[in-house]
Order: sequence, then structure tokens, then C-alpha cells
Amino acid sequence: MAMKTYRRVLTIAGSDSGGGAGIQADLKTFAANGCYGMSVITALTAQNTQGVTGIHPVPVDFVARQLDAVFSDIGADAVKIGMLFSPELIETVARKLGEYRISRIVLDPVMVAQSGDKLLQDDAVEALKTHLIPLAEILTPNVPETEVLLGRKMSAADGLAGAAAELTRLGCRNVLVKGGHLDGETSDDCLYLGDGARIVTLPGARVATRNNHGTGCTLSSAIAAFIAGGDDVETAVRRAKEYIAGAIRAGAEYRIGHGHGPVHHFWKFW
Repeated sequence: MAMKTYRRVLTIAGSDSGGGAGIQADLKTFAANGCYGMSVITALTAQNTQGVTGIHPVPVDFVARQLDAVFSDIGADAVKIGMLFSPELIETVARKLGEYRISRIVLDPVMVAQSGDKLLQDDAVEALKTHLIPLAEILTPNVPETEVLLGRKMSAADGLAGAAAELTRLGCRNVLVKGGHLDGETSDDCLYLGDGARIVTLPGARVATRNNHGTGCTLSSAIAAFIAGGDDVETAVRRAKEYIAGAIRAGAEYRIGHGHGPVHHFWKFW
């Protein structure tokens, strides 16, 4: 009898002790979308729904050991990258991805938590641009992260489409700029596809809820899960958008903690 194989997805990110974001959200998302999840932890955070009270970076050489352990034995059909914190860590992760010829990479440039707490050192932005963004198959920044990467405020003339197109100059073929931080009744995202230089607008209804912690982690992880299953980038993004919309709507019905609660990652099942 032929043995079955898993769809393998690795998250390289920080740990959220509150369970709503980071590797905890990533692993839940992988499982909810039919994948076998693995993790390389880059930092420990003391965190809950109200904020981040401490960050303890994992030594860079130990992050490298985790990467070696996963890639040398299990492998990965896709990789999602979140919180990396320091330039040295970014360079190490980029080197290991090249060493193991990992190409299906979803990069979520985590810089600030939902609470406003900084999760990336200032001097790490240039390292991200130089070493990691060119390796990614898709980059998934929100509006504040887009402005940091562009080095300026987004103007009305830019729009999400213009900003997404400009970000591809950093070397990443596909860019999804998320519009959740903008005002308005909708929460539309914009996907720039380097293959054909196409712009795809992904409309979304805005849900009135405080339970929006970890939405970026969850969306990028869902994209990685669908890419691991064989979807092209556009299809993966569309399916991930549907998944996070359902998770936000379902999560809005719950009360947990005293701040920004999580989305409901397993809304399809219970």
C-alpha cells in the first residue's frame, strides 16, 4: 500500500504566549487548512490580548539549528516567515533558505503588534529588504508596514495598487497590500502579480470587532497552506482571504481577554 504524504508547511516566527498570533496562530491555520505544521521559533514574547510586555530573542545559532533540523529531515512544501526581530537573524534565515533551495516563501514583514508594540529592530528593515524580500514568492504587508518598506507615507495617489507595484522593485514578484488599516466600510486588499503585471482587487466586508489580533499572521499562513497544496499565488490568496473573513466573523462572537482577542481559526469545524 502506498503511504500518504502530508502537505508540509513551516512557520519561522515568534511565539505569542496569548495564542492569538505568531507561531500559535500559524500552526492553527495550517491544521485548519489540511496541512502538517512545523515551527522554527525566532523569539519568545510575553504577550496577551492587551499587549507585549517582553521579548526574548532566540539565539541566532539556535534558530539555524532548528532550520537544519526541519529541512534536513522533513522538508517543506511552503514556508511562512513572520517575526524575525534582528538583522543577524534575517541574514541567517535567508542563508539557510538559499542553502536548502526553498522557493515557496510567504513573507509577512511583521514590524508592529496589534497593540502598537514594536516587534522589529529599526536596523532590521534594510536587512529585510536586502536579504529576504528578494527570496519571497509573495510579500504581505499591511499599510503601516508598506510605508516603512517604501520609506514614506502612502499618498492618496498611490492607492494600494500603486504601493504594491512599487514594492516589487525590492525584488519580490508578487505583493499583497492589505487595506485593513484604512478607514471605510470595506476592508479591501490589493494583489500585484508580477506574472503579467496584473492588479487584482480583493474586496472584503469590514467586521465590527475587537477580536482582530493575529489577522496578518493568519492570512499569510493560510496563503502558505494553499500554496503547499499546489495552488498558484492568485488562487491561494483568494482562498486565504475567504478563510480569514470567516475566521474574523466567527471570532467576533467570542469574548476572551480584556483587549484585542483572536480570530476563530477552526470556524469551519466548531
